[in-house]
Amino acid sequence: MEGVVLFLVLGFGLLIFLVIVAALLFGGLRTSLMFTVHTQEAVIVERFGKFKRVAHAGLNFKTPFIDNTTKPVSLRVQQLEVNIESKTKDNVFVNVPVAVQYRIRDEQVVDAYYKLSNPEAQIRSYVFDTVRSALSGLELDQAFESKDDIARSVETTLSERMQEFGFNIINTLVQDISPDQRVRDSMNSINAAQRDRVAAQSLAEADKIKRVTQAEAEAESKRLQGEGVAAQRKAIALGIAEQYEMLRKVGIENSAEQLLLMTQYFDTMQDVARNARSNVLYLPSNPGAVGSMGDEIRTAMLQSQAAAESSKDADAADAADRKRVSADQLREQEQARTEQARANAEQRAREAKQQAQQSQQAPQGYPGGQVPPWAHPGSANQG
Repeated sequence: MEGVVLFLVLGFGLLIFLVIVAALLFGGLRTSLMFTVHTQEAVIVERFGKFKRVAHAGLNFKTPFIDNTTKPVSLRVQQLEVNIESKTKDNVFVNVPVAVQYRIRDEQVVDAYYKLSNPEAQIRSYVFDTVRSALSGLELDQAFESKDDIARSVETTLSERMQEFGFNIINTLVQDISPDQRVRDSMNSINAAQRDRVAAQSLAEADKIKRVTQAEAEAESKRLQGEGVAAQRKAIALGIAEQYEMLRKVGIENSAEQLLLMTQYFDTMQDVARNARSNVLYLPSNPGAVGSMGDEIRTAMLQSQAAAESSKDADAADAADRKRVSADQLREQEQARTEQARANAEQRAREAKQQAQQSQQAPQGYPGGQVPPWAHPGSANQG
């Protein structure tokens, strides 16, 4: 009987023990004894409201009913969006959205949790102060150009201020600088006007270059055309002179000008028929003019044929004339030399005769045989 009672007592105690263990493992007491911390998180364990330790990732234990745990503190990189409205130096209000990327250092989880009551609000205040201080000294155009400088300034300021609180500022991004819509429209109008002015200047410069080049080309073309016309007229004049000289040699002198004019007339008519776009050719309508033109054409053709036939005879006659002229010139030159020699001999003979007569008539005693004028024969009678 006593053994049965003892067995019942032991069984009842084991049951109570199992109930307590189950309550601790699967009931509310489990949360008071153990807890789990996720990766990239930290949990602070407090004992009666006082900091005890920092629990890191994994399974952690605490004293039931004595220790308490705080909310998990994230160790990941977090981003805080701050939208700031500020005024530039030229009194333009702009909206500046700023993104701050930060994380809590592993070794400063306690500082980050206890020193700042609202970390996001305090980070936002620092961003507001830094951005407004930077924009107050910049005009709108300079603000657009200095967007990266503003971001670096915010990052530097936040890093210095938040480092002692356990926050590491990784990056600060100034996403945009957005003025009012009317200001943007005005800026776009100004930019459009400036670009239109530059485009107009470029077009004017291009048109100027085009016109100057075209004028230089026209001047060069006219110069070359003038030289060509001058050369053409010179060649025509030389050809006319040669033709006129040839016609004059063959004896056609009276009608040479008419023949040349008719030749130029036919050349002009041929050029008009070849190059002109019109199929109409103007001719004299007067019957007398038509008849005279036919006579002129016939006369010109006959004269040109006669000139062609006589050109060969003229060349042969010219050669014979040159030979005959050469022989006559030689004979004339020989006769001239003979006559000149005969005249010289006669002159010398007359001079010798005169000297002989003077030597016979001169009185003795006068040197050189010279007789003074008063001693010439007959001088006494003259006296």
